[in-house]
Amino acid sequence: MSDLTTALCSITATQRRRYFWAVWWTGAPREAPFRKPDASGGGAATADEARAAAERAVGRHVVLTEPYWARAWNRVLRGESPPPRRAPRPPAILPAPARSAWSTLRLAPGASLAEVRKAFRQLALETHPDHGGDAERFREVQDAYERLVDRLARRRPRTT
Repeated sequence: MSDLTTALCSITATQRRRYFWAVWWTGAPREAPFRKPDASGGGAATADEARAAAERAVGRHVVLTEPYWARAWNRVLRGESPPPRRAPRPPAILPAPARSAWSTLRLAPGASLAEVRKAFRQLALETHPDHGGDAERFREVQDAYERLVDRLARRRPRTT
């Protein structure tokens, strides 16, 4: 195998709250068949100490990789088989940032109730599903209109 351009270092915490490291520089680690590291060691009090020990053993800078590889090698050293690799978790889907009711209706903040009603009528015609618009977008426009009308109605002084 050819030398890697960078040494890959995997660090994991042990049951005794120490850190175990493993480094590959002649070839990347692989699962089947399991490729043992070029160097390994343990007993460091912190992950930074483990990385420094790995760099001293290799004689050059190391790049960290997933802790799975150090855990797997530690198990092999104990006479156990490497654990099955977990499938990576899909990234969490974050909700889109909420748009303000003003921007949804394409209005400047502080518009009058009459301007809100006019903007809603115009956007309702553009976005209504019966007129070829998107139902989800229409619901957004309708919700924004209701929020603004409620807000503006509360501001107006009542006259009897």
